[in-house]
Amino acid sequence: MTAMRKSWLSAVLEWLLVQFFRVMGWKAVAERPIPRKAVIIAAPHTSNWDFVYYIGLTRELGIETSFMAKRQLFRWPLGNFMRQMGGVEVNREAGGNYVQAMIDEFNRREDFLLTIAPEGTRKSVGQWKTGFYHIALGAKVPLIIGMMDYAKKTGGLGVAFMPTGDYAADMARVEEFYRSTTPKHPDKAMKSIVAASVKSFDKAA
Repeated sequence: MTAMRKSWLSAVLEWLLVQFFRVMGWKAVAERPIPRKAVIIAAPHTSNWDFVYYIGLTRELGIETSFMAKRQLFRWPLGNFMRQMGGVEVNREAGGNYVQAMIDEFNRREDFLLTIAPEGTRKSVGQWKTGFYHIALGAKVPLIIGMMDYAKKTGGLGVAFMPTGDYAADMARVEEFYRSTTPKHPDKAMKSIVAASVKSFDKAA
């Protein structure tokens, strides 16, 4: 799939975010090689700064990532800008199945790194939404553990692994990784991904 040509506004904004990322003293890191297709877990998500720094670090790493956004944001005048920044339109009205929509998106693209924040909000939550896992399973693509470590000022992409279908075991692996990172607001981060989330895995995403 041919990459969308960037407008001057999108190109300038991405350049500014990379410069801001550097000026603020952050370092981008990544486990190599980075898969061409994967679901990137963006957690813990406790601040709006996560997204700002994340755009900077991914462009610093030389990769284009995508994110889901409600279809209303793709109307004029924001539509083209949202797509150029990596936005993928989803319709969750009238029973829209965003999990299947993203699986279909993976199937039609040659390169697709989809970033999902399982918490779904910056606020403290009791459990993760499991749609990210169902998407990776259905599309047969790896999960990449993404992170923003505010203590070390490092952000990027950790280990990539194929989901096994054993949600508890896979999330235990993810939880172990996040124990060594510090979010912007630690008090808003979940204490245990496994204990809080495994009970919801069999429910509809």
